[in-house]
Parts: sequence; structure tokens; C-alpha cells
Amino acid sequence: MPTVARKPAHHHTDATREVAGGVDTHKDTHTAAVVDELGRLLAHQTFPATPAGYRALLGWLTTFGKLLIVGIEGTGSYGAGLARYLTSQQIGLAEIDRPDRKTRRGRGKSDPIDAEAAARAALHHPRLGIPKARDGRVEALRNLRLARRSAVSQRADVTRQLKSLLITAPDALRERLRGLSTTKLITACAGLRPDPTRAGEPEHATKIALRTLAHRHQHLSTEINQLQRHITPLVAAINPTLLALNGVGPDTAGQLLITAGENPDRIHTEAAFAMLCGVAPLPASSGTTHRHRLNRGGDRQANAALYRLTLSRLRWHPATQAYAQRRKTEGLSKPETIRCLKRYLAREIYTAITNP
Repeated sequence: MPTVARKPAHHHTDATREVAGGVDTHKDTHTAAVVDELGRLLAHQTFPATPAGYRALLGWLTTFGKLLIVGIEGTGSYGAGLARYLTSQQIGLAEIDRPDRKTRRGRGKSDPIDAEAAARAALHHPRLGIPKARDGRVEALRNLRLARRSAVSQRADVTRQLKSLLITAPDALRERLRGLSTTKLITACAGLRPDPTRAGEPEHATKIALRTLAHRHQHLSTEINQLQRHITPLVAAINPTLLALNGVGPDTAGQLLITAGENPDRIHTEAAFAMLCGVAPLPASSGTTHRHRLNRGGDRQANAALYRLTLSRLRWHPATQAYAQRRKTEGLSKPETIRCLKRYLAREIYTAITNP
């Protein structure tokens, strides 16, 4: 049963009153608040983060009047299930950022306060970000890429651990394995035959550790390849136009599709997409000084994908090479040129994503 945190003194349904809701999401519970058209708090209440709780939350909000919009903090994590449910019920949603530190210092921090702030933000700023849809093929792609990225990261850790262990290995073993490429080193370590009954001796203990790490590396490589066999055709099915662009492979295309989301129409302009990817330069002018600074915000994974694409085109794409040469003669440094190219690529990617 939902837990009431605050109840209005004279609560009655008013079909003519317009209200907005706000939700502060957590793992097990969601705290909702409702405000009227003037931003006055009507009530707040806590509900379980379950399908039954979602239905109860929506029913509770609609008892106060005509529900205009619901602001949710954390639509990409704890609020994902609630956002899916409200979308299925044709309820307008707004993605709310966490309150800044200055606001929290002045008002304090609690779930009802955050929910109230979310409701007011949704009411007064209806053009806030529209949450990503998380019920289609792009969400499936995100899950597969999450597992693959984790395996890639773990494999890199295993490689570093194996090479670090080799530095302190007994001389004979170190000399035997020194100078091998990573691939050959993994194969050689996986083929070691230590004596398990002599695990108390440094040489055999080192061989056991090296063989274990090598087998783990091989297992992770198998996982990565299996996941990639699911990812590549899925990316091609979602947006073949994007995958056909010069230098865009399944990895880059997959990340950019995830950044745009299942509903890329929520990104109204290519400038907004560039800002989302963190490649739109930010004005930093003051007085007679007019300049722009590097944008360190946005989706850093998308920013990295555009960076890799830029490097690929600088190496293989004649038009990009000509542009870089022209900017060099104009006095731009290589990092500045790369930032310009990333911005242009964001425009090309946006067109491909919104017009597949």
C-alpha cells in the first residue's frame, strides 16, 4: 500500500483545475508531488516502484484535476519503468535535472522537496527534455552494447594484470614469454602446464595465475564476439543509412543511435544534437572579448564516437583531408580542426538518424 507523506487539508476532485506532477524516483519507491496551475503544492505521496504502484501514482495524480504534464527525475535509471507506463497512458512527460547545489543549500534535501521541485519545473518549463523511449530496438541495442563494453573493459584489465604479473615472474619463465605479442602471449600462457601439487612454489604459482588469466581473457573474447554477432545486424536493421556513411562502423553507429534514442524526433535541430553530443562550442565572451570555449558536457560516449570517426576520416577521406589542410593554412591547430570536424559530423549524423 502507498505511504502517505502529506495529505491536502481539503482534497476534492476538480475537473476544471489544471495540475502538474513531479516524481523523485528511487530503487524501491517513488515520491510524487502535485501542484496547481499557479505552482502551489497540493499534496505529495510515496508509492512502491512496481507496476501496481505506477497505476496508483497516476490515479492519485488525476484526482486533483486535469493532469497537464509529469516531470520525472531519473527517467534513464530508477524512473524508466514509470516513464514507460506513463507514456503508454498518453501522459506528457518532462525529464527533470537534479536540483543544483545552490537550490539545495537554500531549501534542503528530501524526496518530497525534490518531487515538488520537479512538478514546478515541468509546469513552468514545458519545453524541458523529452525522455528517451525505452521500449524498442534501440533499447535492445543499448543492453547488448552495455554487456559488450563491460566485457571489453574487463578483458583490458586482464591483459594489464597478466603483463604486470609477468614482470615479477621467475627469470626462466619471463625470458620464455618476453617479447611476445598480446595474442601470442595469451596463447602461450593458456598452454602452460603447472603442477597443481606444487602451488606453494613461486614458479608454479605464477604459471597457475598466468594460465587462469589467459583462460579468462579467451572467455571474454568469446563473449565479445558473440555479442558483436547480435549487435551488427541489429544496427543495420535500425538505420542502414547511418551505417553506410563513410567511416561509420557498427560500434560508432550503435553509440550514436543510443544517444539519439528510440524517438530521435525529440531532438528538434542538428544544433541540439551537437549539444547532446558535447561538440557544440560554448560562447565565453565578455566585454570586447569574443570567443568560444570547449564543451565538456553532453554524452561523452557519443563525443568519443565522433572523435574516432573524425580520426578515421582524416586518414582515409579526401574531402576531410582537404578541409583539414585548408584550416591549417588559416592558422588553426590540429585540436581546433578536429573540434570543427566533430561539429560538422554531428550535422551529418543527425540528418542520417532523423531521415533513415
